[in-house]
Amino acid sequence: MLAFAPLHDAVGAAGAAVTWLSDLLAPLTGGAATAAAIVLFTIGVRLLISPLTMAQVRGERRRAALAPEVRELQRRYADDPARLQSELFGLYRRAGASPVAGCLPALLQAPFFLVMYRLFATGEGGGGLLDERLAGVPLGWHLGDGLSGPVVLVFGLLLAALTGLAWAQSRRARRLAAATGTVAGAPAEGPGAATLGRIVPLLPYATVLVALVVPLAAVVYLVTTTAWTVGEQLVLRREPSTNVDTSRGGA
Repeated sequence: MLAFAPLHDAVGAAGAAVTWLSDLLAPLTGGAATAAAIVLFTIGVRLLISPLTMAQVRGERRRAALAPEVRELQRRYADDPARLQSELFGLYRRAGASPVAGCLPALLQAPFFLVMYRLFATGEGGGGLLDERLAGVPLGWHLGDGLSGPVVLVFGLLLAALTGLAWAQSRRARRLAAATGTVAGAPAEGPGAATLGRIVPLLPYATVLVALVVPLAAVVYLVTTTAWTVGEQLVLRREPSTNVDTSRGGA
């Protein structure tokens, strides 16, 4: 248990911050103060880790700049996967880039998201956070706890928003794969690429599935952090220009 002490302490500190924000917002937002505090705290954390996001974006842009050369290598060595892999890694090495650029910043962000999930999905360190309400629905309520008018309305709106955000992420994943010639950093024509190309655009919808089994507080968090991610993609991760026909990619 000692090994998890830093995580427990971090969750406790996050819970204290959300409680403080909730008390601060109560005069303005009334009964929705805790939900509003979750939104603001989530935004604050995303701002805190924005340097990691910028590092990830720089890696993606370096990889995107090599897309024409990547596609040419894929065409030239389409029948020789081993040679294709060798040539691709040589290209990235000479350019000072990496086919998996951005993975390290993404991994460094993981502990922050783990703390947020523990706080909002279990209420650990948050005192009575999950006992608070949003539009009459306790923040600790799961869809499996029963359906009523307020539950259907609140969860329905949040799930609809989350589904729309997942669609936007999926659409961008397909466009980015077409523009860069890679899927999640792997060559789009390499072994297993077809399977990977079908799976990656579906991954954003996993968030919707998670939202079906976690409490309302965690759903509010998921909608907020996903919306922030989509906003980052629009502002920071503009899709590189391409002449590739994306009509077959389900844009």
